[in-house]
Amino acid sequence: MKYLLWLAIIAVVWWLWSKRKAAADLPAQPDDRQPERMVTCAHCGVHLPVSEGIVDEGQTYCCEAHREQARRKRAG
Repeated sequence: MKYLLWLAIIAVVWWLWSKRKAAADLPAQPDDRQPERMVTCAHCGVHLPVSEGIVDEGQTYCCEAHREQARRKRAG
């Protein structure tokens, strides 16, 4: 029984060591994404990526509701 316990302990240690070694052998994946320019909503001032903004008359807005509110404010 004593030898079976030692065999189990050695097996667990070997298994953990082999998993750790396999993870270390994997090549690191480079991050190909480029940083994106941030803009500020002309209505509320929240910062957002330029690709998510809504541009109207040279101003950037975070959502359609803020763009509409700015239009009404300019018209009225």
